[in-house]
Amino acid sequence: MTPASSTTSQPDALTGAGLRRVVAVLSVTQIISWGVLYYAFAALSSSITADTSWSSVSVTGAFSLSQLVAAGAGIWVGRHIDGYGPRRVMTAGSLLAVPAVLVIATATSLAAFYAGWVLAGVAMAGVLYPPAFAALTHWAGDRRVGALTTLTLVAGLASTVFAPLSSELDDRLGWRGAYLTLLVVLVLFTVPLHWWGLRKPWRSTAGHEAHVDASAAVAAKARTVARSRPFILLAAAMALTSLSIFAVVVNLVPMLEEQGMSRNLAAVALGLGGVGQVTGRLGYAWFAARTSVSARTVTVILAVAAATAALALAPALTLLLIGLGMLVGLARGIYTLIQATAITDRWGPSAYGTLNGLLTAPSLVASASAPFVGAALAQLLGSYSSAFLVLAGLAVVAALLAVSATPAAVPDRA
Repeated sequence: MTPASSTTSQPDALTGAGLRRVVAVLSVTQIISWGVLYYAFAALSSSITADTSWSSVSVTGAFSLSQLVAAGAGIWVGRHIDGYGPRRVMTAGSLLAVPAVLVIATATSLAAFYAGWVLAGVAMAGVLYPPAFAALTHWAGDRRVGALTTLTLVAGLASTVFAPLSSELDDRLGWRGAYLTLLVVLVLFTVPLHWWGLRKPWRSTAGHEAHVDASAAVAAKARTVARSRPFILLAAAMALTSLSIFAVVVNLVPMLEEQGMSRNLAAVALGLGGVGQVTGRLGYAWFAARTSVSARTVTVILAVAAATAALALAPALTLLLIGLGMLVGLARGIYTLIQATAITDRWGPSAYGTLNGLLTAPSLVASASAPFVGAALAQLLGSYSSAFLVLAGLAVVAALLAVSATPAAVPDRA
């Protein structure tokens, strides 16, 4: 077992107040970026459909397209961060989010609406979890698990804050006014915080020749790892897990309604899944210190499968179903940190940005297609319960793939 806490610190790792400031900056920008670019859509999509007469499938398709764009752009973002750090690319992502949200808010045609979400997808690649994880993995050194846990705990409040805020703004100003108001929050906070808050040393501050040599070494390591069998199996396992998790999350409300629960109570059950996420993340450092990287990855994915299957098979008892929904949330919360530390736990942090971009791209594609896959399975099989059983089966396959997704030796932990 090689826990993350035993890894060698980066030469320019931050400590004390410097690290706390970076964690605080990224926590604030993650809440806002996730809230405006991701969770606001969940609160506003029905109003968009009603106001524009565009079909719900078309409106949701635009959002899914943004996830596909983010997956592709994220590969370049990861490579850039490895060489130059997160400051420029995260600031650029924040700046690009401004015209993206403006186009979305003012779109009078479906084509313009889609164009806005394409821009938003590029912006997401530059401001959401993957670049923030890359920044903290480098700057936090041996303290990366604690820093990443803090970040995901705080960022997990994005839906809690921005879903009701977006809904309230929608009631008062309409969905267009809601997005324009949220745009002001982006401009006031994310752009300056990324530009001034991330001015910390990176390997690019070394001399030119040293920087070129370091970049070449990172690129060579990334190529070798990305072509390895464990990396390919890990990418496949995480894509299947993401498909299962997000299909369950998106389709949980209709599944619970199918079990006789009211829509409002089902929405409460979905929200309580967030409590499970926070609980899971709080316990991650303890869990990671007592398990091998392979054991915890497989265990968490199997927990996703078991909780999903239990939801499908459980009797229609309200408290039981709510409890199982919280268990799904708990597994999902831990899984976020499994993803964040997957590269460093296996291959060290030196090529984290590039490798994490490659690793998360299939997962983003899977999560983008998850709403449609879940709904299509329910329609094909005749019930959401049957669909959840299939999704649980996919998670079991993912766990089997994850068994062989760890290299036999990890010679470079720096």
